[in-house]
Amino acid sequence: MLYAVVDIETTGGHASASGITEVAINIHDDSEVVERFSTLINPERYIPIYITALTGIDQNMLVNAPTFSKVAAKIFELLTNKVFVAHNVNFDYSFLKHHLAEAGYDLQCKKLCTVRLSRKVFPGKPSYSLGKLCNSLNIPLNNRHRAAGDADATSILFNSLLQYDQEGIIAEMLKKTSKEQALPPNLDRKVILNLPDRPGVYYFKDKKGKIIYVGKAKSIKKRITSHFTGNRTNKQRQDFLREIFYIEHTVCGTELMALILEANEIKRLWPTNNKAMKRYEPKYDLCVFEDQKGYLRLAIDKHKKNYKAVHSFNNLLEGFNFITFLIDNYQLCGKLCHLQKPATSCSTHLIGQCFGLCSEIETVSVYNRRVQNALEDIKKNQPNFALLDEGRNVDECSCLVVEHGKFFGMGYLSNKTEVEAGLPNFREKLSLYNSNDYIVNLILNHAAQHPQKLLKL
Repeated sequence: MLYAVVDIETTGGHASASGITEVAINIHDDSEVVERFSTLINPERYIPIYITALTGIDQNMLVNAPTFSKVAAKIFELLTNKVFVAHNVNFDYSFLKHHLAEAGYDLQCKKLCTVRLSRKVFPGKPSYSLGKLCNSLNIPLNNRHRAAGDADATSILFNSLLQYDQEGIIAEMLKKTSKEQALPPNLDRKVILNLPDRPGVYYFKDKKGKIIYVGKAKSIKKRITSHFTGNRTNKQRQDFLREIFYIEHTVCGTELMALILEANEIKRLWPTNNKAMKRYEPKYDLCVFEDQKGYLRLAIDKHKKNYKAVHSFNNLLEGFNFITFLIDNYQLCGKLCHLQKPATSCSTHLIGQCFGLCSEIETVSVYNRRVQNALEDIKKNQPNFALLDEGRNVDECSCLVVEHGKFFGMGYLSNKTEVEAGLPNFREKLSLYNSNDYIVNLILNHAAQHPQKLLKL
């Protein structure tokens, strides 16, 4: 079996937005290096100062170097039908696969990560970075942070791994059924094997135990595994592969509960790699205010963070439809609800729905009483219910409660006794959570699709 021991230097941390400045490939025949190839590469882009400080490669060194497209055929030839070996293999592999694809070549190789291998063959080392690992194993590492120097050191390390692998770890990793090489280099495979096939929320943690990502899943095991499959080159995935050291999870009774817990946890923890849920807010609010003449006015306005709105909406059309409903059902003035431009009287007065406030026929107190009735009915008509569903095991059921149109909380109850006893007796068993329109809409949609789970309160 032939191996290609690879190291590259780049202009940045992820393949889709960075170039390659140097490539070294050592062909290894299971006992020694039989061929070496290395070249500088002109990335045709700016090299950041910190990269030059780390590698010593600057813009001037690459002026006469070939572009990647000029050496792509040779690199592809060297890697084809070899096992791709590197220290943190997914980094090097993703770069070469991405840039080879841009040059018209489809790289498909088995992979071996010398970080993961070293953790298994040489357990208990204080660090598995290439420099510190080579130092602890007395492996010479010359010309550090240059592709040829690092590839030579990785080749010697690979020799040691082949020599000391008495348990067939390498052969096991190369099996088609093994997903070992897809995992982050610092994550123990046992963590993945022990994950449950249940709904829940999972947490990726860095070396210091800080949570860097929160996700939800219908199946925790399948969802987490999916993060590490394929060879996508986007920054978030490559950051995962470099930064993930630990994974924790919380099992939930249903996928809906996992969605709600995820939304709350992202707001609470503010992980660096979560984007979508962090800044979720409704777009528009139903506002009420008193004008200079004392009239209560309703209006749809852009959402304000610290304003306590009567009602909130995801888009302007929802808001206009709602305020039109109030005008029709409570005989309100279209002008005072900001749906019509100033005129002698509103169109609803002309058809008999508005009682003439806009023409000064109706008094302020009478009109305001109808506005107050509308606002009170909005509060009264807010839904109050519980959703009862599967629990985490056969001896319990899950319970989500909505009160006055707001999400109250969720938790787990005994299947029969506590449910039959009624809400006042099981409220204390529920954990309280923050409510927002996203969560409420999730629950309302689920209740509409599954009315058999609904318990009106």
